[in-house]
Amino acid sequence: MSLPDRKEAEVRRLLEGPHPPVPAELATQAAELGLRMLRRRQAARRLMWLVILAATVAFTVWAARVHPWTAPPSTVAPPVDGF
Repeated sequence: MSLPDRKEAEVRRLLEGPHPPVPAELATQAAELGLRMLRRRQAARRLMWLVILAATVAFTVWAARVHPWTAPPSTVAPPVDGF
């Protein structure tokens, strides 16, 4: 018997055997865990959007005050003629 056949036979034997008892409160615990995970994901998503919104507002305020798209003034004066 090859390795995959042996594993398959062992799995079939386990599935055909007696099934272990399931605790009565398992479904309730699973539902509570699912709701808790859902609330965490929603809170994380809201926090992410809040951070994105705050970064957008901060960038907009900074850009409105600094005007990074304009060229800086020249520090070299043109030559003076006529004196």
